[in-house]
Amino acid sequence: MSWEVSYKKGVWLPQLGWWLDCQNGMPRSFVSHAHSDHIARHRESLCTPATGRLMQERLGGRRQMTALRYGEKHALALGCEVQLYPAGHILGSAQFHATTEHGTLLYTGDFKLRAGLAAEPCVTPHADVLIMETTFGRPHYVMPPTEQVHADIIAFCRQALADGATPVLYAYALGKTQELVQLLGQAGLPIQLAPAAYRMTKVYEELGQKMPPYAEFEQNRHAGHVVIMPHRSPQLDWINPKRTAAVTGWAIDSSTKYQYGCDAAFPLSDHADYHDLLTFVERVQPKVVYTLHGFAKEFALTLRQRGIEAWAIGQGNQLELSL
Repeated sequence: MSWEVSYKKGVWLPQLGWWLDCQNGMPRSFVSHAHSDHIARHRESLCTPATGRLMQERLGGRRQMTALRYGEKHALALGCEVQLYPAGHILGSAQFHATTEHGTLLYTGDFKLRAGLAAEPCVTPHADVLIMETTFGRPHYVMPPTEQVHADIIAFCRQALADGATPVLYAYALGKTQELVQLLGQAGLPIQLAPAAYRMTKVYEELGQKMPPYAEFEQNRHAGHVVIMPHRSPQLDWINPKRTAAVTGWAIDSSTKYQYGCDAAFPLSDHADYHDLLTFVERVQPKVVYTLHGFAKEFALTLRQRGIEAWAIGQGNQLELSL
C-alpha cells in the first residue's frame, strides 16, 4: 500500500479522507495545536482536549470534535488506527501517528524537543514514514542553552525596572506568553499581559496548568511590571519610558532586533532547532522523511547526504509515500 499525500495549506491524506493542519475549513481535519495558522472552522476536528478548548476560545461557534488524550487509540478509518503524542510546542500540541497493516506514519505538526515550562514534553514514537516541520532546518539555527536565555531575559527585565523603565517583551498570546509568565513568575517579577494573552493564560489555568500571579495590562498601572504583548500593539504608545525585547527563535539572526525595532532580542523558541531536528529523525528511525515549512528543501538535502531518503513537500507537488 502507498499513501497519496498532497499539500495545499495543509496535508491531505485521501485514503483516509482527512486533512492534517489545514488552514481552510474542511469536512475533516486533524489540528495539531491552536496557533492561528493551524486552525480553521472544520466541520469535524481531531485534536487533544486542550487544543479543542483553546481552539474554541479563538474561533467560537460549535462544531464536531473528537478529542483524544495522548496515547489513546482511535479507529480513524477502515484499517487505520491513530494515536496522538505530545509535541512539546505549546500546551496540548500533538503529533498524529497512524498505524495500518502496511506500516506507520507520523506527522509532527510544530514540535520542540527541548524542555519547556508550559507544554508537555515531546515524545518520539517510531514510524516508517515521517512528515515533519523544519522551521529551523539550517545549521545556522542552533539555540543557545535554554538556562542561559532564561537568565538573560530575567536580567534584561530587572535592569529595566532598576532604571525606572517598563520592560516590554514581544511575544504572541498563545504559548510563548505562558512560557514567559512561568519564567518571570518563578523569578518573582510582577507581570501584566495584553488582553488576548490574558484570556489565553486563564484558559491554561482552566486546563490545569498552575500559573504564578499575573494581571491584565492597565494603562495607568503598568509601572513596575514586566509587560508581555504582541509586537506593534497599539497599547505600546501608553508605555513610557520602556525597553523592548523580541522573544523569538529568529533572534539567532542579528538582524531580528532591527526588524522589530527593539532594544534586545532573545532566542527562546517553541520550535525544534537544527540539532533537535536531526535528533528527532534519529529517534523516530523512519524509512522516508518528508519535510514541511521553513528550510524544508535544505533539511531534506541534509538528510539525503546522511543516507536517509528525504524530500520537501509543500510547493504544490504530489508524492507517493510507500509504507
